[in-house]
Amino acid sequence: MLQTTIHKTVRCAGIGLHSGKQVELVLRPATEDTGILFSLRNGSGSTFLTPAPSLVIATGLATVLGDGRETVATVEHLLAAVSGMGIDNIHIEVTGKELPIMDGSAASFVYLLKQAGVRKLDKARQVMAIKKDIDFEQDGKFIKARPYNGFRVDYTIEFTHPLIGRQQMDLEITPENFTREIAKARTFGFLKEVDYLHANGLALGGSLDNAIVLDEYGVLNAEGLRFKDEFVRHKLLDFVGDMAILGAPIQGHFEVFASGHALNNAFLRHLDENRELYLEAKTLPIPSASGKAVREGRLQPIPAVA
Repeated sequence: MLQTTIHKTVRCAGIGLHSGKQVELVLRPATEDTGILFSLRNGSGSTFLTPAPSLVIATGLATVLGDGRETVATVEHLLAAVSGMGIDNIHIEVTGKELPIMDGSAASFVYLLKQAGVRKLDKARQVMAIKKDIDFEQDGKFIKARPYNGFRVDYTIEFTHPLIGRQQMDLEITPENFTREIAKARTFGFLKEVDYLHANGLALGGSLDNAIVLDEYGVLNAEGLRFKDEFVRHKLLDFVGDMAILGAPIQGHFEVFASGHALNNAFLRHLDENRELYLEAKTLPIPSASGKAVREGRLQPIPAVA
């Protein structure tokens, strides 16, 4: 399998969830082995940042990356779209301290990536594969990982809210499945938390346009839910985005219960710090026809997943 990038530059602007301010995003093609590269623009230039588990500096309401100089918040939905659509190399340019929240899902980012198109590059894809069973648990929440030839997530959530309760979803993460099953699932929160968040300068850009909001009995959004189990679908989406911070596509079968950004990152740090025990770098084979096309210079950009 060959590495991929996007075919052309695309851009968008939107409101930051926490600041409530306008932020700008530009997605650019990148060369082989670049991986995911953030360019954080400020008044004096740009700071470059490559996601890594150790660079996650906050997980309270979103995943925040920082290197001691610059930070960028709410990266998980875009990273989920990039990973879910099988894009290995991309340059993400951000003007502002966070990514735009858009509609609270990954759907807008999937649309942008489809507009950009996905193309293959002239080098084999390398993944980090789980090679040994791991059970990671904190306070009754857990992530269990097993060796698996692919990326599969079996996710369960449990809330006392009558509209949520216990929900479970088991999904093989492919571009088709990601786009169809979880990209449109929105982030959610509870009305009783809104006043507290606003009083502490958080979620200033949050609204019914970019989140599902629940009172004690139901959903306040006039259009209702996009899926009956939209809540677990969004948690699965977040997990895909948080796993992309490892720095390479991950392979394994993950059983997850009641996790969130904090546990996702704690699990990734444990994996990263014990790579020799749990992870194996694998170069995926290139189909012979594709390899021949590359050598002869005939490989054309492939269209984005419909």
